[in-house]
Amino acid sequence: MLKATMDFIGQNGAAQGEMAAYMAANGKLDVHSMRPYVDPQTGLSHITVFTGGDPANPKSYRAIPIQTNATLRRDEWKLLDDAVLGISEKRLGGVQDLIAAGLVYNIGSGMNSTVLEWHDVSDALTAELTMDGVTRAPGDRPVYTTNYLPLPIIHADYEINARVLAASRNMGNPLDTTLAERAARKVNEKLENMLFTDIEYAFGGGTIYSYLNHPDINAVTLAQNWDASGKTAAEILADVIAMKAASIAKFHFGPWQMYIPTAYETVMDEDYDTAGTSTQTIRERIMRIDGINGIKVVDTLTANTVVMVQMTSDVVRLVRGMGLQNVEWQTEGKMITKYKVMTIQVPQIRSDQEGNGGVVVLSV
Repeated sequence: MLKATMDFIGQNGAAQGEMAAYMAANGKLDVHSMRPYVDPQTGLSHITVFTGGDPANPKSYRAIPIQTNATLRRDEWKLLDDAVLGISEKRLGGVQDLIAAGLVYNIGSGMNSTVLEWHDVSDALTAELTMDGVTRAPGDRPVYTTNYLPLPIIHADYEINARVLAASRNMGNPLDTTLAERAARKVNEKLENMLFTDIEYAFGGGTIYSYLNHPDINAVTLAQNWDASGKTAAEILADVIAMKAASIAKFHFGPWQMYIPTAYETVMDEDYDTAGTSTQTIRERIMRIDGINGIKVVDTLTANTVVMVQMTSDVVRLVRGMGLQNVEWQTEGKMITKYKVMTIQVPQIRSDQEGNGGVVVLSV
């Protein structure tokens, strides 16, 4: 069964994982060099390199012959890439929300950066009210704190047997992309779990937190589960308003996205007014609260846990060093070629030096 793993490289160069060890030994990793393809007309191997200009323009790339033996043809690489992109669009929920909201911080040299160094700043200066404007207001300086965010490589490995590949070509069948799709699914699930599970990833002097375990989340107590017998729609609405109030108390005023566990999905579809005087559902009533942009079900979210996130870059952003890529990793003899679906993407939950964050968690 395919499984996604994470590789880290610390600030001292210590490597954890096969891919990280390769990067530590070679100083950098060129993704294009790991995607060699065979020209079916000449039988020669090539790689594609970016020559500068517009990355979306095909003229910004050119093919370079290489001595390394390649396995796949260019159209076969395209089949694998299309399979990966298809899964990416379907499987990213919370991460996709960050992308849709423009909360993405792109790093140009993601493959060559092991940590992201970032800073937060304290409050400073005071405004005074005087008649002459001569009296000096108290002066101070902002205090900057340096922080680090690990930039791991998330990857899943699969293999393509040379005999199977040759048979598909002889019969004119397209390359079977099932394993590439499964690998992409596992990578995306790993990335999604980094947002919604209570797991920390500490490496290189920094820690990757989720919505559930960041030190500055705003906790609201859930007195009774939303799917419990006797829980009214009005009480559910009161819980949501309490979450909004907790965010406002920390100077975060929306807009917000809500995430609920699977068991609460059908609860949202129930009538808000059981007396039958209104046709709106609980979901529709919650959406009428000012500032709430959406409610989304997250299957991996802990039971009886609701998350409300202010969708702004000072609260959360997706740090992206490299999108999903297929690469050819290593060959055992000439029968089996190994491939990786890999990405460098990390959710970064943020708060200020006073501990004011924009993530609210409702739980028991």
